[in-house]
Amino acid sequence: MHVGLRIDVDTFRGTRLGVPNLCRLLAARSITASFFFSVGPDNMGRHLLRLLRPAFLAKMLRTRAPGLYGWDILFKGTLWPGPLIGERLADVIRAAAAAGHEVGLHAWDHYQWQAHLERMDEGAVEAALKKGVDALTGILGRPPTCSAAPGWKCSDEVLIAKTRFPFRYNSDCRGRGIFRPVVDGRRLAQPQIPVTLPTYDEAVGRNGVRDDNYNAYMLSLLDPEKLNVLAVHAEVEGIARLRLFERFIDGAHAAGWTFGPLGALLDENPVIEQAALSADVVAGREGWVACQSAATARRRPAVGRDSAYGTCRAANGQDARPAECRRVRPK
Repeated sequence: MHVGLRIDVDTFRGTRLGVPNLCRLLAARSITASFFFSVGPDNMGRHLLRLLRPAFLAKMLRTRAPGLYGWDILFKGTLWPGPLIGERLADVIRAAAAAGHEVGLHAWDHYQWQAHLERMDEGAVEAALKKGVDALTGILGRPPTCSAAPGWKCSDEVLIAKTRFPFRYNSDCRGRGIFRPVVDGRRLAQPQIPVTLPTYDEAVGRNGVRDDNYNAYMLSLLDPEKLNVLAVHAEVEGIARLRLFERFIDGAHAAGWTFGPLGALLDENPVIEQAALSADVVAGREGWVACQSAATARRRPAVGRDSAYGTCRAANGQDARPAECRRVRPK
């Protein structure tokens, strides 16, 4: 009856407003979580170019993005360089760590990673990780011990690059259980803790899910017989949907569920499974994401060059069927 709580912090606004809101909410309920911070430039406004893609435009309309994320987010890094989040808001990040939360790296430049990972070679990937690790180390006074890839964009090259950093675990994919990733037949030491539940923007506006029944829907997906990992966003649950998230936490507590950081899951769940990553589509999300493959210990191509059908979670929280989570070749 335990939920791993992952909080992604993508933007300047999410760090400045959402993180303190969430820290207060969690402190009032004696909950600690895993915060994954973007620490470099906030260039998220450059995602406006993705409006040319019908699937992304549909998602923005379905979630009413300007009211959900704020108009300032939509223009960050477009008309002028985006602010350096870690440099400007280091005190917020340090306060989250001082409150007992697990603090890990999300990205140096969230936009660049999410939008251009397929065109980044291994050297560029490692350089981006090093920038983020160095910035977060300077803020915390110690290296971060975990990481989570932006937008679940991850490849074999990313997995290998991350082994050069002191991460106890990574949370780079969607899946069903904690596992050790396999690349070219070699098992890597850093375990993956996948997100197993849909995010707010994947669920709302689809299959009859609305704000007024969203919490009931999410509570129905929690399964005491399986790994439960929930990803929320400081920009959403920390600001525009803070009260909704508060009611979800209280409803889950009333049903007997507890929350904690992802790192605690490693102590509760021995890592016995091995799996590769594959690039697949999750219902409600535009573009490909890295998913835990269905087969164990099988050699699979790197994400971004080729892919094979893997097991993802659909919006209903079950192992996705091909119609909901299909094989794709990232472009």
